[in-house]
Amino acid sequence: MRDAQKPNQFTLNNLLSRLKDGRFVVPDFQREFEWKPWDIRDLMRSIFLDYYVGSLLLWKGKEENFAGLACEPIYGHSGGGSPEHIVLDGQQRLTALYYACVAPDVPLPDRANHAIYFINVDRFMREEYDDAFGYDWKTKRIEKLTKDPSLQYREHIFPLSVIGAGGWEMPTWVQGYTKYWQDKAAAAKERGDNEAVSQCELHADNAEKFGQELKDLTEQYQVSYIELDKELGLDKICDIFTQINSKGIRLDVFDLLNALLKPRDLQLKFMWRKAKGRLEFVDSPKLNVYILQVMSILKQAYCSPKYLYYLMPGHQKTIRTADGKIEKEILVQTTEEFVQLWDTSVSALERAITMLRHPQEFGVTSSKYLPYVSILPAFSALQEYVRTSPADKRLDAQRMVRFWYWAAIFTKRYSGSVESTAARDFQNVKAWIEDSTKEPPLIQEFKSRFKNLELRSETKSGSSIYNGIFNLLVLNGARDWITGNIPENETLDDHHIIPASWVEANLQDRSGHSILNRTPLLDETNRHVIGDKLPNEYLPDLIERNGENRVRSILESHLISPAAFDILMRNDFSPDDFEEFINERQRTFVEAIESLLIKERLDLSPGLRDLDARVETAEIGLRSRIEVSLIDEENPFPQHVKDKVQHRLSRAQKKNPAFDKDRYSTIGGMLEYCDLQELKDIILSKSNWHYFVDVFMSKEDLSKRVDQLAEMRNGIRHSRTIDEISKKDGEAALLWFETVKEIVGKRLEIVRSNNSILG
Repeated sequence: MRDAQKPNQFTLNNLLSRLKDGRFVVPDFQREFEWKPWDIRDLMRSIFLDYYVGSLLLWKGKEENFAGLACEPIYGHSGGGSPEHIVLDGQQRLTALYYACVAPDVPLPDRANHAIYFINVDRFMREEYDDAFGYDWKTKRIEKLTKDPSLQYREHIFPLSVIGAGGWEMPTWVQGYTKYWQDKAAAAKERGDNEAVSQCELHADNAEKFGQELKDLTEQYQVSYIELDKELGLDKICDIFTQINSKGIRLDVFDLLNALLKPRDLQLKFMWRKAKGRLEFVDSPKLNVYILQVMSILKQAYCSPKYLYYLMPGHQKTIRTADGKIEKEILVQTTEEFVQLWDTSVSALERAITMLRHPQEFGVTSSKYLPYVSILPAFSALQEYVRTSPADKRLDAQRMVRFWYWAAIFTKRYSGSVESTAARDFQNVKAWIEDSTKEPPLIQEFKSRFKNLELRSETKSGSSIYNGIFNLLVLNGARDWITGNIPENETLDDHHIIPASWVEANLQDRSGHSILNRTPLLDETNRHVIGDKLPNEYLPDLIERNGENRVRSILESHLISPAAFDILMRNDFSPDDFEEFINERQRTFVEAIESLLIKERLDLSPGLRDLDARVETAEIGLRSRIEVSLIDEENPFPQHVKDKVQHRLSRAQKKNPAFDKDRYSTIGGMLEYCDLQELKDIILSKSNWHYFVDVFMSKEDLSKRVDQLAEMRNGIRHSRTIDEISKKDGEAALLWFETVKEIVGKRLEIVRSNNSILG
């Protein structure tokens, strides 16, 4: 029995060649090919990213065994060929590889059409691996794409069937792709379009590098297999197959690393058992992998499974430099360094979870209200990076991490495959912390999309937006309706404001179960105050015991506005009243997101939030007054102000592809990019003052009040602390501006009244 089993490997080229030749057959007792289209895509992504995809178990065949087991070709193969191996384990993987790379003209099981698999080369070369691999159903457009290489080159689409075609097909495709973009670069050079030249040359360079990736992959990627001797008895083969299918457990990357590290005296599972109690707040089976991902992000800024293997002590990482050279580096030198990095990452996760749970930091009252478990590796790594940054940078760095976190939650950034997203976010936020001009695109996306959030469809806790809103209510200091106190985190749950019994009886859709009709409450409050009663029944009872002002104040802490409160108090509450209520609460939530997150008032005390909002109102009033007064002036801005504004506009346009150039070429748009001191300079300039003298009377008074206002604003927005004198001066300046506005308003009323009489 010494030769009963022989371990070996196929290269990818060799394996595909054997698949096309019909060397592999499947016994009748094997289940059918069952993989979904996305399973095939994920296998191809794993192969291209050099992941281990498991071993094959093959039985060297002979005629009587092929006949005895009623063997058939793998799904999609036309039959014939030269059968050589009976597949005992690996049928799904082999069939998926054949289907993706050979592209037989047959539909997938239980599908009316067949799928075409491809790689978006552009995204692959940018290492956006989550989005680089795809498939599409065979339509006229896709059929045209598969037959027209120039169209593939233009759209950076590499059909995987090119690999399966073999021979010169793959190098010919790569040469054609490279030449296509070289020709485009030459044409752009003739036109004098330097930007297009740079872009086309980048595509041509990427084409050559992608060709090298393909060559390396097909020649060097190996799939291991074990070959059972053909003389083994059929009874033994069936027993082996039964054992595989009754006891087979798919290993994840943690299990594989644990096995690989054992010979190095590292007991990863034992280390995990010691650490798990510190992270038990989060309910996730992937926490052990998340520790490895934090380690990897901190060490090499990547965290997909391929990169986790480079954490093994002494393991060489192969990298290709910009000039195409191959270099080797060892990330973790010793087992001691591995253990130290593990401990650092466990502590980083523990601190991050503690911060997320804090009612004044992120408001995650329990694990089920964590918007994304999968955001933990990136968030923890960023917190560790901030913790080890210079002390004078940490305050601003935390502000940036906080902004990124909420942007990720409300744009559903971590709802899909997340490893490359986490790595990219870590690098982008780190670059932003190091250089404040490098704001990640995600931040602009959040700013432009938050007003379009459709919260009535958020009906179940667990979604990022539902949980994010719940967290925001906790952060806003939602008070208990009975005691008026802010409850302990663990005791809160999401309860209906208008009871579920009324919702089920009166509404046709599920909007009554949305976050718009829910709020953080104690179970006791829900039972003893709300029950099955409508607000117009239970609110009067609360008012009778505590007074209306007190009750209104408590409900405002739940972002139930005065207008929403009045709707809830209506007699004969109807579905129309409900619709009006949730529309008002939608408005209030969006306004709260803008005030607390976009305008970053979340970490200010309620008193300072109010002052900051009043300063903003005064600033907007100044802008409006300047716009009205100088609308017809050809050059309303002093040159130094104009230069600063143009520079800021230029930077904003580069960051945001949707930037509205027409809007920001007007005086109103440009004024949005002026700070308080620049607004003062515009008003006080020699050519403009005569427009404002009747409003502000004295240059000295205006200058002094703007300086006081700016001093308080800077104290609020930057240092987060403000001394009492600056605060009093700022409040006096606010009162001065508000008085000026009131006087101007009364003058306008008098003018309008006189005009009406004269008319």
